[in-house]
Amino acid sequence: MKKINAYKITSGFAVLFLIISFFFIFTGNLANSGPFLISFFLLLAFAVRGFAAFKGFAYTIWIFTAVTAAMFYPQYFTSAGSFQFKTLIVPLLQIIMFGMGSQMSLSDFTGVIKMPKGVIIGVGSHYIIMPLVAFAISRIFNFPPEIAAGIILIGCVPSGLASNVMSYIAHANLVLAVTIGAISTLISPFVTPFLMKMLGGQYIEVNFWSMMLDILNMIILPIVAGFIFNLFNENKEKLCSKAIQLTVFFIIILLTDLVFMKAKQADIQGFLMALLKSMSWFYFLPMIGAIAFRHFLKGDKKLMGQILSLISMVGIAVIITIITATGRDSLLKVGALLLVTSLLHNLAGYSLGYGVSWLFGMPEKDRRTVAFEVGMQNGGLASGLALQMGKIATVGLAPAIFGPLMNVTGSALASWWRSKPPKE
Repeated sequence: MKKINAYKITSGFAVLFLIISFFFIFTGNLANSGPFLISFFLLLAFAVRGFAAFKGFAYTIWIFTAVTAAMFYPQYFTSAGSFQFKTLIVPLLQIIMFGMGSQMSLSDFTGVIKMPKGVIIGVGSHYIIMPLVAFAISRIFNFPPEIAAGIILIGCVPSGLASNVMSYIAHANLVLAVTIGAISTLISPFVTPFLMKMLGGQYIEVNFWSMMLDILNMIILPIVAGFIFNLFNENKEKLCSKAIQLTVFFIIILLTDLVFMKAKQADIQGFLMALLKSMSWFYFLPMIGAIAFRHFLKGDKKLMGQILSLISMVGIAVIITIITATGRDSLLKVGALLLVTSLLHNLAGYSLGYGVSWLFGMPEKDRRTVAFEVGMQNGGLASGLALQMGKIATVGLAPAIFGPLMNVTGSALASWWRSKPPKE
């Protein structure tokens, strides 16, 4: 009872701080409203945990807290001395992708065999609907070229990690969700650069091979490292199976470094150095880490999942905060319109994804899954690609807005569907 009272009291203070912040805003003292608006979100993030219906929004409110702080005090979130915080984006994204891979195994891809129709419709819809809707939005609303390119970029990346969680909450087909997400991610090194070149090339210069290399380094190799970690941590596979998988993973790393050779115009020596580096980080280190983890922490997969989940949540929050602070000036110019168009893009993904799967006669559980897999994007990857282009303050804005927004809409839709269990 005391906890509930504490949550209610905190809610009251949150409302009070919101009223004070509005007072400063309406009287023209915008700068003075900053501390009160930040305090409002801080208190609200704690308060909602006391109410079952809103508890799931706590993390999203923390994101809003960080974004608000970055908008009012960007100088604290861009650099510390000569160190630029944006250099953290790619390593954080790689850790998040490693966490995804470490919780998976090749058995997760059996969904392709069991339900090929759902996978084809889900992946196809994702890579057709979201890029085309993004392209239409960029043309209709006449954004500046680099902002428009960012909208198209968020439409061309694979589905977001949060979509699996939403499918679980909504009583959707979780196996199908995992499979669609995994397949859309694995083919993204080829599909995303192609779509971006075709649709976004008119707004900014897009180097196909460089973008493919960036996706391989940020997404595929960390996932491969996660697979290797899981292979040695669980240590359940027979020697022959383990050898086959390790050979496949080596080939993926080898192909990545061949792409490096093409993208960077490197010679044989450069290729060999890149291969040695990739093998050290993404092949041998996961083996050593898994063996150490199994020895010291008894291979506790639940503990590993909790640690990686926390790192992922913090990592995503940090990425969004850095992008917001870096692109603050551009956001002040187009932020409101970009927020509206991001919402339109996101809701179109849910609606069209559900509609296409309905047209193909898929069951209700599968329709819900496809809706989430189409409408929810990997904003972290889009942000990382924007950074690698050197345009994090412009191209990176749409991904920074789309990420928190899709979590709000996705949570609301999942909660609504949860109250309406599928008849099947």
